[in-house]
Parts: sequence; C-alpha cells; structure tokens
Amino acid sequence: MSEVYEKLMRCYQSVKSKTDFVPKVALVLGSGLGNYADNIKVVTEIPYQDIEGFPVSTVPGHAGKFIFGYVGEVPVVCMKGRVHYYEGYPISDVVLPVRLMKLLGAEILFLTNASGGMNKNFSAGDLMLITDHIGVFVPNPLIGENIDSLGTRFPDMSNVYDPDLQEMIRKTAAADQIPIQEGVYVQLTGPSYESPAEIKMLAQFADAVGMSTVVEAIAANHAGMRICGISCVCNLAAGMNPTPLTHKEVQEAADKAAEKFTRLVTDSMIAFGKTITE
Repeated sequence: MSEVYEKLMRCYQSVKSKTDFVPKVALVLGSGLGNYADNIKVVTEIPYQDIEGFPVSTVPGHAGKFIFGYVGEVPVVCMKGRVHYYEGYPISDVVLPVRLMKLLGAEILFLTNASGGMNKNFSAGDLMLITDHIGVFVPNPLIGENIDSLGTRFPDMSNVYDPDLQEMIRKTAAADQIPIQEGVYVQLTGPSYESPAEIKMLAQFADAVGMSTVVEAIAANHAGMRICGISCVCNLAAGMNPTPLTHKEVQEAADKAAEKFTRLVTDSMIAFGKTITE
C-alpha cells in the first residue's frame, strides 16, 4: 500500500468518525468565491485542521473547511478553500481533497476558480465555462505508484469536462439570463503571476490562466468522477492591463461577480441532482 493511499485512508477514516453524511456533488470554491458556502443548508462543518494529516490552506480568501449540507435537495460537500501547489505541498496533497470527496460518495466534481483572462473578448467579472484544460510546469498528480482502487494507470483525457454537465450549465445560464463565456483554462504553478511574454505564448492556446484546477481535474477523472468547471475571470492577464496584478484585485472582482456566480452554481447543481444515481 502506497504512502499516498495510506494518508488518504487516514483522512477518510477521520472524516467518517465525525460525520456519516454522504454527498453526491463535490464543490470546490476558488479565491474570493468562498461566500457561496452561505447558500448551503449546512448539516455539519469540519475544519481541515481537524482531519488527521489533511493539508491546510494558507491563502487569504480560503477559509479551510469542508461544509456538508444541501443545495436544494442535492447533498453536497463543499471545500471552502483549496490547497495549492505553490503553498509547498506535494502534488499528492493538493489532489487529496478531491480523492477524499470521491471516497465519501461524491459522483460529480464542480470546480471553480478565479483566473486571469487572456481572451481579448473577455472582461473582468466574466464567468467562463471550462471546456478543456492545459497544465504547464505543474507535475501530473498521477506520477508514482498507481492507486488501482481509484483508477487505471493510464486514464483517457478526451472528455475530462463532462459534455452533459456542460450543456446543463449552458441551459441554466440561458434560463437565468446570465452571460457566460467558454474556453480553455491553463494552470501554472504560481505564486508569481505570469509574465507578459508567458501570457503572449499561452494566449495562443487558452482563454484563461490560473494556479489551480487542472491537477484536481486529472485526479478526479482518474477516479471516475464527472467533472465540470466555472472560472471567474477576475482580471486581464499580464501585458493586457496597464496596472500591476494583485490578489486584492482578484477578490474584489470575485465579490462583484458573486450574485450571478451564486445563481449559476446553485441552479446548475440542482439540475445535476436530477441525473445522479440513487
């Protein structure tokens, strides 16, 4: 048994000793989007530090706890704060929460993040449906001994972002009259923002850039979860904006987008609930 799997199982047993709640949808809240958790009918909360061996987020805007409860009638587990590779954790710790939520019962993973827009048609405050991704410089979380109980050694990556879930988000956005962009998200390591030259290169292939999400999607896809993602474009990337990039700017833009983000995520998850197996 690998050390990674042993650690995962210790976290699983620690959570199970605190709650018997079985989620069906897992939601990861990105920078500045943590207030969405206020919309969940909470059954129980578990701070990350109360889970044996669990990595703890150190970034402003990431509270650091699991919230178990309901969105409508859908049982969900929400990560209010994620762990990033740039915080110094091994990549296996960065994706441990996603694997843990799968073991707890979640079938669907709804990823959200704050990003820099590289598409010239995007504006700060836009919401972008993630249709595909690119990982640059971040290690693949499946490197090392394969955990056969989670998934195959060589998982297919043709449709990481579930087409049916994407279509449900599109229909939800249209019904709620929420404008939504679509595009490819690219993850770099951070914590420094990208240089203008890097953005010029990446913009040829992707629409938004950030420091999370891709490795989580890889791990979830490996584990057989259905995945979707929404990126909140919180600023224009380096070289596309005359002012320096700051984390405060990201949080302020996320606050402005909060109302439409809340409606889109809530109504999309309710739609997802109708497709979940009992």
